[in-house]
Amino acid sequence: MPELPETETIARDLHQLVVGAQIVGVQVPRADVLREVDSDGLQRALCGRTIGAVWRRAKLIVLDLAQANHEPMHLVVQPRFTGALLVDDGTLEAALRDYVCVSLLLADGRKLHYRDVRRLGTVSLMRVPRFATYTNALGMEPLSNACTPFTLAGALGSSTRAIKAVLMDQTRLAGVGNIYATEACWSAAIDPSRAASSLNSVEWATLHTELQRILQASVAARGTSFRDYRDATGARGAFVSQLVAYGRAGERCPRCTHTLIGTAAIDGRMTVFCAWCQR
Repeated sequence: MPELPETETIARDLHQLVVGAQIVGVQVPRADVLREVDSDGLQRALCGRTIGAVWRRAKLIVLDLAQANHEPMHLVVQPRFTGALLVDDGTLEAALRDYVCVSLLLADGRKLHYRDVRRLGTVSLMRVPRFATYTNALGMEPLSNACTPFTLAGALGSSTRAIKAVLMDQTRLAGVGNIYATEACWSAAIDPSRAASSLNSVEWATLHTELQRILQASVAARGTSFRDYRDATGARGAFVSQLVAYGRAGERCPRCTHTLIGTAAIDGRMTVFCAWCQR
């Protein structure tokens, strides 16, 4: 967490809120989240630059930074478990100013904070060639036009690992984590422990349809908030009310009414599934 819907929500918010803003200062209270740059280097590189676009790749939030007569650069934020990017115009909830690791001071008086309670996320500064190398190692975007049942099967279907684990392999498919892999397997009625290579063409088509449907529905609901995830204004996502499997071990399966099972045996993370109707 955050996964594709959450990072997509943050990126869209930031694109509306801070594109065109000039960075006039940088504060780094907790430098251990920085990668490929130190505090002084970040200050030197960012001051005077303008935020040209904000977008998502996989589970990354990417800020394009421009400055006249300087090469373009990317500020790449990977929130991981408890990270958040928050725009602070003075009205941000006071508690959300705790655990701030990096703040960009904007010319209009606002601040863009990277907040991370556990500091497992990262903030990286990359030149264009380095960013291309970094992101080229990531897999296909599941909501892109390039993702079809055929290409999904081609990217994942050669693996003998559990289908749920392969769905979360960022080198094969970008942006899907534990929540949405669990939900997609349940919705497609596929046992999450089955080898990816065992799925037939009909099952790949169903999985593709359900994965895209769930991701799109979560984006529309602005993501899933259990505890830490917030959008760029500090608000919570609403998709938690639509979850049918994740976090519901011990409850009745909505499809067949048998008890949902929770296990960490498939990939070391909590997987919730129905042993009766997921095959």
